[in-house]
This record gives sequence, structure tokens and C-alpha cells, in this order.
Amino acid sequence: MSTSQQQPEHLDANKQSEKLKDAPVHQEISAFKSKSGMKRIFSAFFYSLDGLQAAWRQEHAFRQELVLVIIGSAIALILPVSAFEKLMMIAVLVLMLIVELLNSAIEAVVDRVSLERHALSKNAKDFGSAAVLLTFLLAVATWSVILFDRFYY
Repeated sequence: MSTSQQQPEHLDANKQSEKLKDAPVHQEISAFKSKSGMKRIFSAFFYSLDGLQAAWRQEHAFRQELVLVIIGSAIALILPVSAFEKLMMIAVLVLMLIVELLNSAIEAVVDRVSLERHALSKNAKDFGSAAVLLTFLLAVATWSVILFDRFYY
């Protein structure tokens, strides 16, 4: 078949995707998914501790934010604001840590797949970083509104 008679590449890709739709789905099951009941709960708890330890050892931003959470929580607890306001002030700081952990997970997966520079890898990492920034801004806004309402309104 000459080059002019060949089908465009996107048509070949469409045929391949149609074949894949009809193919039986075989998904490997992770060995980590084999546990059930209380054993799974205990395992998940210890995996979580492993994750926190790894974040502390390997992620500078996590360490900085954890120090901020500890100091901010202490300040929130001694401020003369309602219990609900204290909870909100601490909760947005903890949320920032949660988003930082998710961002670190995204970065680890991207780096695991490939260390080559790629636009999609950059997007994934930048999206995670943007999520951390938005959470930080939410924390600043929450603290600002509570403190402004309490001391200046």
C-alpha cells in the first residue's frame, strides 16, 4: 500500500481503541488490597504513620507547614475566640498539611513514572502546588476574618 493510500494515524488509533473496548478487562490486584476487617484498619493506620514519617524525612515544605500548624494551633487555643472559631483556625491549618501530603504524593508518582521534563508532568506538579497555595490563602483568609471580627469589629 502506498503512502497516499494509508489511513491517517488517528483512524488506526480509533480502530485500536474499539478493539480495547471489546477486550475482557483484566486488572491486577495489589497485594496490599488482600486484607480485610480489623487487620486492614490496623495496616492502614501503620501505612499512614509510615507516610507521615516519610513526609517528615523527605519533604521540606511538609516540615515547615507542620511547624506552622503546631505554632498556629497553640495560638488558636489561647486566643479569646469561640470554640468553633478555634476549631476552624486549626482545621484550615490541618487542611493545608493534608493538601501538602497529596501534592507530595502527586510529585512522587510523576517522578516514579519519569524524571524527564514533560509538559504533562509539569502541569501535574503545578496543579498540586496551586492546590497548596489556595489552601494557604484559605487559611490566611479564615484567620484574618476571625481575628478582624474579634479585635477590630
